[in-house]
Amino acid sequence: MLYYLFTYLDQAYDIPGAGVFQYITFRAAMAVITSLIISMLFGKRLIDRLQRLQVGETVRDLGLEGQTQKAGTPTMGGVIIILAIVVPTLLWAKLDNIYILLMLISTLWMGAIGFLDDYIKVFKKDKKGLRGIFKVIGQIVLGIIVGSTLYFHPDVTIKEKQPVLETTSWEVGEEAPAATYGDASKSSKTTLPFLKDNEFDYDIFTRWMGPSGANWTWLVYIFAVIFIITAVSNGANLTDGLDGLATGTSAIAGTALLVLAYVSGSIVFSSYLNIMYIPESGELVIFTAAFIGAAIGFLWYNSFPAQVFMGDTGSLAIGAIIAVIALAVRKEFLLPIIAGVFLAENVSVILQVSYFKYTKKKHGEGRRIFLMSPLHHHYQKKGFPETKIVTRFWIVGIMLAVLAIATLKLR
Repeated sequence: MLYYLFTYLDQAYDIPGAGVFQYITFRAAMAVITSLIISMLFGKRLIDRLQRLQVGETVRDLGLEGQTQKAGTPTMGGVIIILAIVVPTLLWAKLDNIYILLMLISTLWMGAIGFLDDYIKVFKKDKKGLRGIFKVIGQIVLGIIVGSTLYFHPDVTIKEKQPVLETTSWEVGEEAPAATYGDASKSSKTTLPFLKDNEFDYDIFTRWMGPSGANWTWLVYIFAVIFIITAVSNGANLTDGLDGLATGTSAIAGTALLVLAYVSGSIVFSSYLNIMYIPESGELVIFTAAFIGAAIGFLWYNSFPAQVFMGDTGSLAIGAIIAVIALAVRKEFLLPIIAGVFLAENVSVILQVSYFKYTKKKHGEGRRIFLMSPLHHHYQKKGFPETKIVTRFWIVGIMLAVLAIATLKLR
């Protein structure tokens, strides 16, 4: 909203300094500051409110060190994260931008599903919460909304790189010529990391149908979007098992996505890096900055020993946010790196459950790969202090984020 106000003041009255609101970097910085203020100042009030309402965490006894002390800690703190994302975005971003609208819808949609799950657990005293099938349906619906918007909406376009002329040459050791771009167009292409020709088109799955195959590419794309959103949001949910683990990991992943969104939405940097240019996607930098600020601000209260837990309200929302940002800037194939910690948590659960069922069927007794899953509980069982596990997972997350950014040149 402030963008439109100060743009009007700059054009109508030529007020000094009003033009700075045109710059994405300035608005992103303001979004970070605003989200930090909201999450840290208003977060404390909300925590006190949750304590008065006795909205406390019910902890199952899994035999883990320090687990019983967490009982009664306020949960549903994800409301703080959502407020600290949505309010700065409404203040500093262009609200007619399709990517911003899509991110707001995704945040509120998955936040609402998580809130309903937490509400059933806390107020209805049902430890199972919202039935898993309804969570999956919610993720599928969001996947359909996101996939359909990104595939069909006329404002979601790319500018494709033009081939370098064969007559163009440059000396060894010099930078290759900057990329040039054609007109904005609809495309089902995305980015494949580590490859020189780093573009992948989803229509590869429908080419066997002949010329009419392109008419069905949207089905493949939407299915892929549903899978990605479901996997990442569930991964974030599983990761939220130790104080500060999911929050810190999300802030790190968000930082990598902010860099990718900035270069993908800038024709200057896209040209220099020879990557796909996505018009209007630079506005995602403001949203991502608010997301990072919200996560860091929430970490103030969520770090060990946690004064509040985000609950499914926060974990499902942040997972969906990370997935949708990556899809919007067409870097979804980087998610196994950017959200590598979430992936490891997901895979540990899948392997544990699958191996247990297989060995029980074959030997009559279920066996385990890990002492306990998700993966962070395995290290707890091995006797590692909670703070050491969280810190080391953060370090792994930082290394993966750096690697993801490095793929802009590593190909």
